[in-house]
Amino acid sequence: MGRLAPAAAALLLSGCAALATHDPIVDVVGVEPAAGAGAEARFVLTLRVLNPGDAPLEYDGVFVELDVRGSRLAAGVSDARGTVPRYGEATLAVPVTVPVTAMIGQALGLARGGAPRFDYRLRGRLGGPGLGGGTTFRSQGELALPARSGPPR
Repeated sequence: MGRLAPAAAALLLSGCAALATHDPIVDVVGVEPAAGAGAEARFVLTLRVLNPGDAPLEYDGVFVELDVRGSRLAAGVSDARGTVPRYGEATLAVPVTVPVTAMIGQALGLARGGAPRFDYRLRGRLGGPGLGGGTTFRSQGELALPARSGPPR
């Protein structure tokens, strides 16, 4: 019995290591305007999901929250399903809503001399198959305001 305990512990630990997953790396790679309704703006965030693991990453639904300049700007969900291949990447589009209060706050920040480029923080969840499946993610970076088209006014 004394020799079985260390062997069982080693087997258990190697099994846990095999089940270990690597968190995905998620970055914002695009922001496009979408049709809004009422006093809100709508955008489509394009996200690049990198899977640094040696097993495919299945997802079933996406939730994101986007903070800009330290304040929540937008949130959105998508019922997209797919698989990010092992050591691979995929892009997915998530529609997000920007409430009028967030737009006003960001506009006031820009009016006070805010830069047309600003830091963002993204957090969210890739839903997974089955009960309790899925994984959360966080990332940060810098966004640039889209260039104005047409002559200045």
